[in-house]
Amino acid sequence: MTVGLLLVTHGKLGRHLLDTMTEMMSGSLPLQHDTLEVRRVQSPEAMLAQGSKTIERLDSGAGVLILTDAFGSTPSNIANTLAAKTPSRVIAGVNLPMLVRIFNYPKLGLEELAKIAVEGGQRGIVMCPHQNEQ
Repeated sequence: MTVGLLLVTHGKLGRHLLDTMTEMMSGSLPLQHDTLEVRRVQSPEAMLAQGSKTIERLDSGAGVLILTDAFGSTPSNIANTLAAKTPSRVIAGVNLPMLVRIFNYPKLGLEELAKIAVEGGQRGIVMCPHQNEQ
């Protein structure tokens, strides 16, 4: 049993991040994963229904890690509502370093995976020096 992964993001952002992982970085991904693309034209109720079905499919018994893009946004609110219905953790601020970290540790439990995801995401944010500062 492994943790499932759901990205709840504005539009295709989550799909693009996962595509980057598979096409440019690692090939196949070791966790069940999917995206929920939140758009202005869809009702939150429809998104919640779709998200509930997706979580049910992703949860093999170990829970689901839900990543969203911006805390307090509609995708974040949907993610947190979905999380109340299943063993899960929600992390806002998804980025590529976070996904790399998650997919490098697919056998961890939900809580441990959430912790290393946050750590990987934070470590991936760096102010790069100007060329003349090196």
